[in-house]
Amino acid sequence: MHAISFIQDLAVIMLVAGVVTVLFHRLKQPVVLGYIVAGFIIGPYTPPFGLIHDEDTIKTLAELGVIFLMFCLGLEFSLRKLFKVGATAFIAAFLEIVLMIWIGFEIGRWFGWSTMDSLFLGAILAISSTTIIVKALNDLKMKNEHFAQLIFGVLIVEDILGIGIIALLSGIAVSGTVSSGEVFSTVGKLSLFMIVALVVGILLVPRVLAYVARFESNEMLLITVLGLCFGFCLLVVKLEYSMVLGAFLIGAIIAESRQLLKIERLIEPVRDLFSAIFFVAIGMMIDPGVLLEYAWPIAVITVAVVLGKMLSCGMGAFIAGNDGRTSLRVGMGLSQIGEFSFIIAALGITLQVTSDFLYPVAVAVSAITTLLTPYLIRSADPLSQRLAEVMPKRLGRVLSLYGEWLRSIQPHGEGAMLAAMIRRILLQVGVNLALVAAIFFSGGYFAQRISAWLSGWISDAGQHKALIWGAALLLSLPFLIAAYRKLKALSMLLAEMGVKPEMAGRHTQRVRRVIAEVIPLLSLLVIFLLLSALSASILPTSELLLVIAVVAAGVVGLLWRWFIRVHTRMQVALLETLEHHDGHHR
Repeated sequence: MHAISFIQDLAVIMLVAGVVTVLFHRLKQPVVLGYIVAGFIIGPYTPPFGLIHDEDTIKTLAELGVIFLMFCLGLEFSLRKLFKVGATAFIAAFLEIVLMIWIGFEIGRWFGWSTMDSLFLGAILAISSTTIIVKALNDLKMKNEHFAQLIFGVLIVEDILGIGIIALLSGIAVSGTVSSGEVFSTVGKLSLFMIVALVVGILLVPRVLAYVARFESNEMLLITVLGLCFGFCLLVVKLEYSMVLGAFLIGAIIAESRQLLKIERLIEPVRDLFSAIFFVAIGMMIDPGVLLEYAWPIAVITVAVVLGKMLSCGMGAFIAGNDGRTSLRVGMGLSQIGEFSFIIAALGITLQVTSDFLYPVAVAVSAITTLLTPYLIRSADPLSQRLAEVMPKRLGRVLSLYGEWLRSIQPHGEGAMLAAMIRRILLQVGVNLALVAAIFFSGGYFAQRISAWLSGWISDAGQHKALIWGAALLLSLPFLIAAYRKLKALSMLLAEMGVKPEMAGRHTQRVRRVIAEVIPLLSLLVIFLLLSALSASILPTSELLLVIAVVAAGVVGLLWRWFIRVHTRMQVALLETLEHHDGHHR
């Protein structure tokens, strides 16, 4: 009987969703909104009777919808696309998230809601809807315009920061409080995990998919992709992070494969099915009584979303050096909330830290702002012209001078090349050190299990720690050597730039050589001190540490060139994977 009732529920959901979305398509409204209305129609709060019998199973399927939504967002993710829009995306996204969390929190406190409700409201308002914006820009035929590319960059940064917000909110909900130390620790560990997952994943996953693709079977490729998606989500959950993070990251990793376009075509129907159930499940949670009771807060929050995002994103785009018209178009294009907000609202309910009214309020605000999105994007140009007409001439002159000044201070020619080279070296050092930190963290995480396994041969716990720490150091050597060589190159570059012949005279070359040798060695010393602090749980005694250091020095002396070759091959493989797919992203 359970199977029959489940099929009945699924039939009701799909039939009603199909009819409503056709109607919404004819009315030229977002299909996502149609799904939510369909859920409202068949939901338990809509008279005369409930059409759904097994809501728990539908909620489980809706969770799969979240996974596929975030997985497909990851497939759209592109590091190159992110670097192209650069400062605008980071400044606008950061300003928007900080301002909207503060506005949401203050609105919640003003209405007398609890601290946790207010905090979650701020997070709900912080992230704009990628799905709704992409659909609106597609329908308006504006997807390839400059302001649209800036919006996509902001959305990518928002998605990354949104994952961090979910991780932080989970920590706050469990502990009930948050300290600055906890915030930095959570963000640090999350960033480390994301870097390592992306680097290791990009090295391995595209090659696995390339092997499977040789069989020219769409079925095999789809099953492999789904296996990687669910398997990685499970790994992330085991590491006590959100499943949403896992889905997004594995999507971003698979996005670097040659089979991206084929994978997108194969996964699209699966995503559409489960994301439809997700949005219908959202609609089912809407209680008309709650909407009527909270009509005033919904109206206030809607106005706050539109004006707050218009101001924060527009200001962020302008500060980054864009003209007023482009900045306003960016701000008005991002003035809504959507699927990420639902995920954050659902998190509050799952963790049992938010009130029941918060979810339907978030859905109502999303529905209203979704309806407004196309009109806001269309009205950005007329509004910018009107503002230019009424703006005092002196203020307009000051704003244009700011843009000219910003463009004038940007490095050009040789300076721009040097700046790009320094950024690239620092990025490579950062990635290598992140991999080293991950190896030592893994050693600490699995220390008890490894120690239990070693007990059969060695009884001394101190020697267990020495073996684990020594093994971690040995595995880290290729990355430490690479970081040392990159730091040396950076030191030589800085020495060339900083020590001029008119300052040091005939000692110029000698001073430059000293700087080029001292900075990398001091950096390595600092790195080892940090590693010792991070791996305190598996740090051996000073005598055993000295033995490990001597052994490591001997290994480095013997295998220096081999370590360099191994690392170079890995680096070449990574760069090849990142470079060949550049044309794949839309």
